[in-house]
Amino acid sequence: MNEVVVVVTGAAPLHQLALESVPDGAIVLAADGALDHALAAGLQPAGLVGDLDSVSDAGLTWAEAHATIDRHRPDKDHTDTELALMMAVDFSPSRLILVAGGGDRLDHTIAAIGALGHQSLTSIPIIDGWWGEQQFHVLHGPGRRAFELPIGTTVSLITMHGSATGVSISGVQWPLDRADLEPVAGHGVSNVTITEQVEIITLTGVLTIFITPESRS
Repeated sequence: MNEVVVVVTGAAPLHQLALESVPDGAIVLAADGALDHALAAGLQPAGLVGDLDSVSDAGLTWAEAHATIDRHRPDKDHTDTELALMMAVDFSPSRLILVAGGGDRLDHTIAAIGALGHQSLTSIPIIDGWWGEQQFHVLHGPGRRAFELPIGTTVSLITMHGSATGVSISGVQWPLDRADLEPVAGHGVSNVTITEQVEIITLTGVLTIFITPESRS
């Protein structure tokens, strides 16, 4: 099992906070044109995947010399991000990090973050992500995550993939105890940490956990 696999996606430059989360020795994969942003940030992807309609000629030339290329037809049934995540699963990582610079395409944002809830990723113990400077985590049930966070941090629990049951969160102003959360409902949004130790549990379903420091709340 490999320690960490990082998937770089999106059409915007990567934020420094996201880059700082990439550990030394991580396997980096790029979804199509995100290769150019990965290279510009000093990352060297081991794999490039997608229909390659947005990667630059220079980026493709670099990949042909330094990376494994998995090219797909433009009329494919999956997004480039989904294809990159499929490649990541093949490495059997203990941790997966999705990194994107952000962007103004809301449909792309939802699809990319939502792809982390696919059942094919349930074998990965830890799933983290960055969208611009926004940090998030994905927890497949039954699952448990513990975080050490500054007091005053905003924590939101959103179910993007259907209902989640048996949801608990402690160490926050409004704790939950085995609650059921409906899809994309507001009940788990904008909680605030009151201790530095926060624990989140879900028995079924998938939670997307957004963490926002007090200075950016």
